[in-house]
Amino acid sequence: MGHDGRRGHGHVRYRRESPMQDGFIKVAARSPQVRVADVDANVDACVSEITDAVRSDGAKLVVLPELCVTGYTCEDLFWQDALLDAAERGLAAVARRTASCDALVLAGVPVRANDKLYNCAAVLAHGELLGLVPKRHIPNYNEFYEVRHFAAGPWDVSHVRFAGWENVPLGTSQLFACDTLSQLKVAVEVCEDLWVANPPSIAHAQAGATVICNLSASNAVVGKADYRRDLVMGQSARLVAAYVYASAGWGESTQDLVFSAHDLIAENGVLLAQADPFGDGRATTEVDVTALAAERRRLSTFGCAPTAQDANYEVTTFTLDTAETRLTRRVDPHPFVPANPARRAERCEDVFSIQAYGLAKRLSHTRSECAVVGVSGGLDSTLALLVMARAFDILELDRSGILAITMPGFGTTRRTHANALELTEVLGATLREVPIADAVRQHFADIGHDEGDHSVTYENSQARERTQILMDIANQEGGLVVGTGDLSELALGWATYNADHMSMYGVNAGVPKTLVRHLVRYVADTTDSGDLSRVLMDVLDTPVSPELLPATARGAIAQRTEDLVGPYELHDFFLYQVLRRGFAPRKVYRLARHALGEGTAAGYADATILKWLRTFYRRLFSQQFKRSCLPDGPKVGSVAVSPRGDLRMPSDACANAWLRELAEL
Repeated sequence: MGHDGRRGHGHVRYRRESPMQDGFIKVAARSPQVRVADVDANVDACVSEITDAVRSDGAKLVVLPELCVTGYTCEDLFWQDALLDAAERGLAAVARRTASCDALVLAGVPVRANDKLYNCAAVLAHGELLGLVPKRHIPNYNEFYEVRHFAAGPWDVSHVRFAGWENVPLGTSQLFACDTLSQLKVAVEVCEDLWVANPPSIAHAQAGATVICNLSASNAVVGKADYRRDLVMGQSARLVAAYVYASAGWGESTQDLVFSAHDLIAENGVLLAQADPFGDGRATTEVDVTALAAERRRLSTFGCAPTAQDANYEVTTFTLDTAETRLTRRVDPHPFVPANPARRAERCEDVFSIQAYGLAKRLSHTRSECAVVGVSGGLDSTLALLVMARAFDILELDRSGILAITMPGFGTTRRTHANALELTEVLGATLREVPIADAVRQHFADIGHDEGDHSVTYENSQARERTQILMDIANQEGGLVVGTGDLSELALGWATYNADHMSMYGVNAGVPKTLVRHLVRYVADTTDSGDLSRVLMDVLDTPVSPELLPATARGAIAQRTEDLVGPYELHDFFLYQVLRRGFAPRKVYRLARHALGEGTAAGYADATILKWLRTFYRRLFSQQFKRSCLPDGPKVGSVAVSPRGDLRMPSDACANAWLRELAEL
């Protein structure tokens, strides 16, 4: 047998990466049912798991446990050449019998080399042995006595003969790079290597590895599964990497220990899949290596060597067919809103605290005992008023210093007006009503606008009149104007320039619309006031509207925001994927279909998703000039559009490249 992997500093020939891949690669951690020291049976079990993972699940990376070719619990049998000879023949058989599998395969095997015995991960692809990665940290405490049999693996790479292959790289400092998906760079550590203070995976990630594989034989004791899970998730977050952990199962000897086949797959701190302890020993999902690479580029403190060679790593390349990966992993349809009720309540409390303490600091700094807000009876102004009440409580100020200004106009309905009045009263704020119809009509006369022309001038004149009132009252009272616009509206530019777009402090600027609703519901559910809860529930039941067009003949809202600009459920999903993840339009569309499309609870048609995604990109680019001069406001989550922080985007940037990609779908 030969070794045809391309390694080291040689040139890698160019291969076109599949445009349909979108950076997803299917990975599997499998725990075959081994028989201790029965290599032939173990080879059958390993081959069965590999071929099933590849052919049934479409896995392109398959990770098996530590020493799975022989069994981890062979103890002093590791001194027997009969077992070690069988292990070499067994690994060659695994390679030969899985040669037709289009996958990178990792299996644990004992390796005799340099007059030592090493506990290694063998890396296979298309019937070839690409490398041997030894375990660096050999435990010799509590129930572990590996030093009795195994030497600590060398960091630097040498080349050895093994199982019929010549010139096989052996050493820890190895990367295995896919030449058809450039962001897929695989590195390996073995069991205890993860549990030490300075795991090899840190250097692997700094050398460019995006996927860390761990071949493990971690025994089961009470409480260890939770710790193991946290360890894998934490390391994937720390390294901004995917972490695939395959652990030995209960086929190992139970003389003193029991193994539970607790397989885990995590990505950047998120557990994507796991085989529950004492379950089937199978975890399969997709990891997104392009997202990991993009996140590392975003993080200026993520330290990488310029190249793997600069980090003194040996790189072996391999080829995979990177046709489109079928998605099975969960894509959160509401990335700003935790699905778990307890976590959602914690999130709401955190957000309220950030908003309220941010406003409290601004009030304290400006020595203001008065704050002015326009209340409409809608969600955003309701949230702003609730935040103001908490801020005043933090500063031990009388809530009567909150001036809630209702400004009924041509589109104000009886329902929203009543809710604004009642909410102000229940919270103990001071209400002031300033009708705007006469002032706006005078303005129409002054500029020569026909009141019957319900164009943008008709709508924006009302919005600007309201902002002028708020600013002037704040001047009268020595207070500051609190803005109500939320993150989703700012991203879409759904605000009137120099009207609701402007304030002295925008408390909702970092809160997406889908979360605004839950924040208001959180207060409704937790308040001791039945009156407050009742009015908040009615606000939640009211359609989102700017109320700038006359009401219907029956007095109902005539203007529904989501009919005009699109569902906020979709726009918030787009907002997260575009600004937080940096995904291309094609990938955002694919993920939206997976999370919110037909067959999901949301059930949006493909054409609907595509229509509003185009709207999102058009408005994101065309409305940047409004965000370029936003007032101050607190960032509350991982996405924000402040020109002083997270979104430094030219106001005259072109959207052509993004829209062109959508036109090709």
